[in-house]
Amino acid sequence: MMSTAEVLDQLDLATAGLLVDIGRLTDGDARASTRLPGWTRGHVLTHLARNAEGGTRLLGWARTGVPSYEYESAEARAAAIEAGAARPASILIEDVRRTAEGFSEAARLLPDDAWQVEVVWTSGHRTAAAHIIKSRLTEVFIHHVDLDVGYGPSSWPMAFTGDILDIVVDGATPSVDLVATDSGRQWHVGSGPRSDTLVATQAELLAWFAGRSDGSDVTHDADKPLAHIHCWPGQPPPGGPS
Repeated sequence: MMSTAEVLDQLDLATAGLLVDIGRLTDGDARASTRLPGWTRGHVLTHLARNAEGGTRLLGWARTGVPSYEYESAEARAAAIEAGAARPASILIEDVRRTAEGFSEAARLLPDDAWQVEVVWTSGHRTAAAHIIKSRLTEVFIHHVDLDVGYGPSSWPMAFTGDILDIVVDGATPSVDLVATDSGRQWHVGSGPRSDTLVATQAELLAWFAGRSDGSDVTHDADKPLAHIHCWPGQPPPGGPS
C-alpha cells in the first residue's frame, strides 16, 4: 500500500494533469456530455470542486478535533452540483483549481498523528482521516476519465490500481478470480466456488469494477457472460465516485 506521503505526491501529480486537460475547455465543451449518464462536464467539474471542499472540511476535523462534515446531506450535495454545472468554463476550471489547492494545503498541514483520527462521512460511514486523501485521489483519477478529454484508465499508475483493487475486492460479488497481466498479481473476489476468471491489466480490471469499461479488454471464460461485479459497497468508496 502507498504511504500517506506517496498518496499526497500522487494526488498532486494527478491534479496537475487534470488541470492541464480541463484548461483547454471552452464553454461549449463544458456543456457537452460525459461518460456519466445525465452529467455534463460542468456537472463533473462542479462535483470535483465540491468534493475537494468536503474533503477539506473533514481534514479540518482531523486536525482540530472539532467535528465537521463532508456534505450537509446527500440532497445538498446533489443540489450544489446541479446549481454549478452551467457556469462558464473559466469559472468551472478556476473552481476546481482553487478548491484542489485548498485541499492540498489542508492535507499538508495535517500532523502525522492526525491521520488516524476518525471522521464521519455524509452516509454515516466512519474511517480514519487517512482515507480522505485516498478517496480524493480516486475521485480525481476516475472523474478525469469521465470527462472524456482523452484521458483513459491506462493512464492510472499501477501503484494506485493495485491499492484500490486490494480494497474493492473485499466484499464484492460474485465469486471470480482476477489475474493482472501487467503485474502478475491475482485476487479472489467473493466467496464460494469460482464462477469465472477475469484477465486484464490492473487498470482494465479496475475500470471494469468501477463501471468505466465495457469489459472488451477483459479476457474471461468464453462460454459465460462477463461477470457483473458489484463493488464500492458503501459510502465512501475507496476513492470511487461519491
